[in-house]
Amino acid sequence: MGLLTFSINVTLDGCVDHREGIADDETHAFFTRLMDEGGAMLWGRVTYEMMESYWPAVARGDVEVPPAIREWAVKLETKPKYVVSSTRKDFRWTNTHHIAGDLRTEVQKLKDATPAGVLLGSGKLATELDRLDLIDEYMFLVHPRIAGHGPTLYQSGLPSTRRLDLVSAKPLRCGAVAMHYRRECG
Repeated sequence: MGLLTFSINVTLDGCVDHREGIADDETHAFFTRLMDEGGAMLWGRVTYEMMESYWPAVARGDVEVPPAIREWAVKLETKPKYVVSSTRKDFRWTNTHHIAGDLRTEVQKLKDATPAGVLLGSGKLATELDRLDLIDEYMFLVHPRIAGHGPTLYQSGLPSTRRLDLVSAKPLRCGAVAMHYRRECG
């Protein structure tokens, strides 16, 4: 069984708006490595639609971007992508699969079928999966910014405090810190 790892950009005040993070070669390399190590991506519909609106065009070469960003797009194109949605059922982006039905059962099946692990990149979906005790690890890229607005991490709350064990903390040149946590063992 593979691990489900929640990974997202977050500011010091908890903002997870994708426009608030630092997008440079080093941060892209961080997420490219995570994607390379994982067996699949998992998103909610809103995140999927945001990704679908931009990255396929980058992979095709329709958008001029630096090499590190193009590398991410090309790898993302071939990576299996799973989308949880109750409102959309048609997903045309290459290697995209719909997850419907009981969330706990379907995500557990995905974890069981993906030994290399699943990388979760949607804040609202992460809250739901955390409520179901399905997230095993957290990889937050904490940016040295105070956004002063939302959306924020776990904005709709959890029923109880989630205790985590620090695996590693690695500062990046831009001032962001890659924080790796695992669910508390004891």
